Amino acid sequence: MAEIIPFRGILYNPEKVDASLVTAPPYDIVTPEFKEELYKKDPHNIIRIDFGKDSDNDSGHENRYTRAAGYLSDWLREGTLLHDSEPSFYFYEIRYEIKGRSLKTRGVLGAVKLEELGSGKIHPHEMTYSKPKSDRLNILRYCDAHTSPIYSLYSSRERITSSILDDLGKTAPFIEAVNGDGFRHRLWRISDSASINRIIKEMSDKDVFIADGHHRYETALAFQKEMKGKGLSKTGKEPFNYALMFLANMEDEGLTLLPTHRIVEINSDIHIKETLKKYFNLQIIGTAETTEEQARQLMLKAMEGRAHSFGMFLVNTGSYYTLSFTGTGAEMDLPECLKTLDVSVLHKFVFEDLLHIGHYEYEMDPEIAVNRAKKGSFEAVFFLNPTKIHDLKEVALAGHRMPPKSTYFYPKLLTGMVMYKF
Repeated sequence: MAEIIPFRGILYNPEKVDASLVTAPPYDIVTPEFKEELYKKDPHNIIRIDFGKDSDNDSGHENRYTRAAGYLSDWLREGTLLHDSEPSFYFYEIRYEIKGRSLKTRGVLGAVKLEELGSGKIHPHEMTYSKPKSDRLNILRYCDAHTSPIYSLYSSRERITSSILDDLGKTAPFIEAVNGDGFRHRLWRISDSASINRIIKEMSDKDVFIADGHHRYETALAFQKEMKGKGLSKTGKEPFNYALMFLANMEDEGLTLLPTHRIVEINSDIHIKETLKKYFNLQIIGTAETTEEQARQLMLKAMEGRAHSFGMFLVNTGSYYTLSFTGTGAEMDLPECLKTLDVSVLHKFVFEDLLHIGHYEYEMDPEIAVNRAKKGSFEAVFFLNPTKIHDLKEVALAGHRMPPKSTYFYPKLLTGMVMYKF
């Protein structure tokens, strides 16, 4: 069973700060330039705790992690941050727009009991890298707190928790932040025992799928292991045995997945178009009169919603193409649930087997991806359609993992809406 419990959250005091100025996007999408902007926004911006700046004079006794712990302690003492007096769940809603549609993502924030991945009800779906986990582990060691939530999914057609959120959403939130895109992030407390018990009961038999935050979950496991190694786990109910999670119901509307595109370096000995033509129907997009922006949009439109259909930009030709997989000739040594995924065909078959690509980078924005390719030592950009939530669920339940950056849940949760301190 997935065990979820209420917790005493740490929240910004809306009487002292503007939530729009003190919250921040997740650390893994904050560029150095944007970090500087966040530092200038407000002296109490959460970036100072969650993803602070290094200094030339840093040492083992004074560094960005010791400063993070100091900020957390100081802001609590001065009342900029409030530590709730009673355990609660927290309802978090994002109202946003995409492609002319107004949508809302919502879920409940709670402390979820940690378990080894693949051993119970909590399922990953992506591979991870080691470096970000080291950084996140230091945040836990110094701050004794989860500063940003893990974005997770569950499925409930009964919608018991969702109905609680329906009613609560009609009232005024405790705190509200508007990010740079104009999206509204709102948070409510759920502290009445009746609602808390209904949420706990509904979640008790549910599988939980990590959508975004695999590094944070694996880091929480590593920290738990450290605490157990020190003999600090006596009952299994200690706060470090839980992780801060945002849980969204797959059956609710408003969840959006976007693709992450690949910018690649290719050995000059490989003839890209000739190699790919053996297994894909390759079509150039546009004419001599078509602008680059028009060609890019035509490419994205042509591949939209089509299985095993990719877009491609070649730097040396300055042209856009669509690639439609013929389905023949590919021998991928992968489990069945992975073989059907676009990202598997791209990584395993195209990158590994055909083009022998050793280095590639990621980019969400198609235009930025192309500009990066032109300015760097890259030969091509490959564009994907978004992964489907159903595929994520199937892969996770089968105990397998997709390549990194196979999914991008949009919009991102803000860091600083609520924190979980041990």
